[in-house]
Amino acid sequence: MKKVVIPVAGLGTRFLPATKAIPKEMITLVDQPLIQYVVCEAICAGFTDIILVTHSSKNAIENHFDHNFELMTTLENKGKHSLINVVDNILPSDANIISIRQPAPLGLGHAILCAEPIIGDDDFAVILPDVILNSKSCDLAKMVQAFQTSRKSQIMVEPVAHEDVHKYGVVDCQGVDVDPGQSANMVGMVEKPKNEEAPSNLAITGRYVLDNRILGILHTTPKGAGGEVQLTDAIATLMKERGAQAYQSASKSYDCGDKLGYLKATVEFAMQHPELGKEFKEWLETEIK
Repeated sequence: MKKVVIPVAGLGTRFLPATKAIPKEMITLVDQPLIQYVVCEAICAGFTDIILVTHSSKNAIENHFDHNFELMTTLENKGKHSLINVVDNILPSDANIISIRQPAPLGLGHAILCAEPIIGDDDFAVILPDVILNSKSCDLAKMVQAFQTSRKSQIMVEPVAHEDVHKYGVVDCQGVDVDPGQSANMVGMVEKPKNEEAPSNLAITGRYVLDNRILGILHTTPKGAGGEVQLTDAIATLMKERGAQAYQSASKSYDCGDKLGYLKATVEFAMQHPELGKEFKEWLETEIK
């Protein structure tokens, strides 16, 4: 499995005014844009074809992964070789960034269908770039392994507080406990259930490894909430036809499309930064006393 779809066509309205002139995916988390974290995650999992489903205002994302001759020449002339290594080695040589436009905001399912000509007959993964994972466990690679073993699509989930389940899409594994890094068969999904009616506290987290059959299902999936083609509706159909599994993440996730989630991620990633972490933690300790 080599192809991963990353939908980046959204306008980032939750992050206005910061996203008025720049893509939300280009907002930096410490010293890298958000999109670089998820692309690196995909590469870590063995994906080489990174399909960006994009929008006319998102050229900065493509430029970030392109070679900048003028910048490289300037850095070379100034002898800044360490910066050259940082900037010019964002992608390995065998990785491809492929962009395709989504002409209208018609939902995640529609965004995936926009990538269909590139996906072809292959199984593929989907990463939602608002969700940043903080871990060295490479959950996405484990999801691919689970898919290859079971031949069932994998949906990443993580436990949330029971009083918060109404905020999320929640999976039903018939009461089976799912350990971190492991998968369990799903029998249903519920979008933002009432707390007392939720089948579990396992919330869908923004990573999917999908059977190619999902594309055919998306073509016939009626428009759902907001008049959009919903991926969860198509997964529900796929689950009945071929089965699907919930994979519990072994990572900590942050919703970086949300201002508070982004601030939490900034603190966590800054504390772990190899160059800045020690000094940042010392400063933080003096500020919170």
